[in-house]
Amino acid sequence: MGRFATTAALYAQFRPPYPPEFFRAVAERLRLGKQHALIDLGTGPGLIALGFAPYVGRIVGVDPEPAMLEVAGRAAARAGHELALIESAAEALPRDIGSFDVVTIGRALHGMDRDLVGPLLERLVAPGGVVLVCSARSATDGRNGWLEAYNEARRFWSGATIDRKRYRSDLAAVLAGTRFRTGEAIAAESSHELSAKDLASRMLTFSGSSPAVLGNKVTAMLRDVEQRLLPFSRAGSLSEVVIARADVAGTPPRGR
Repeated sequence: MGRFATTAALYAQFRPPYPPEFFRAVAERLRLGKQHALIDLGTGPGLIALGFAPYVGRIVGVDPEPAMLEVAGRAAARAGHELALIESAAEALPRDIGSFDVVTIGRALHGMDRDLVGPLLERLVAPGGVVLVCSARSATDGRNGWLEAYNEARRFWSGATIDRKRYRSDLAAVLAGTRFRTGEAIAAESSHELSAKDLASRMLTFSGSSPAVLGNKVTAMLRDVEQRLLPFSRAGSLSEVVIARADVAGTPPRGR
């Protein structure tokens, strides 16, 4: 069983959501169409792959965790989208998988072998194609007044270091020595209401505080986090501002 196996059923429900506006903004900027093929590396429950499904043709999702692929497959069936799923680490994909116009990577980038990802992207991205490193995160500019208390609870229960900029530095590192250059990022902002209980349950979607790691401490963790958040809530409800972002990398035009 992989380290995300026990988080699979919770991930799509409790992680910060990608709003439809984000996928539309990316599709419009990149002029995506049904002639384009997309592969999502570390697809998890398929959030990114299925978000782009209305804007592209062939879609492939790759993940080493079978439980995640099961969740992604059910989500694709509910949405009525065809999503080919491959159980594999991204770095282990066979060479005959072909090339794609869009390669997307979500929160999985920091867990990949950066010495292998650059060469992988070189062969996966078709001429004129792009790499999109996507994230949907709680805004850190003070509008989520509960966030500091939440991150403190996360550090307490998992010992995690919260580094919101790590995936961007990872992208620069893995692209070093490749034909790709980063361009202007694409972002969309959204807000929604959720309960203190749901935010506490989000803690279970992180590998360091998953049900498998916490074991019989799950109930105590949920109770503790919910109590920490209640002072920031109104009748148990909180607002969350989410910023969804795609860092874009492509091949510069000839002569540049």
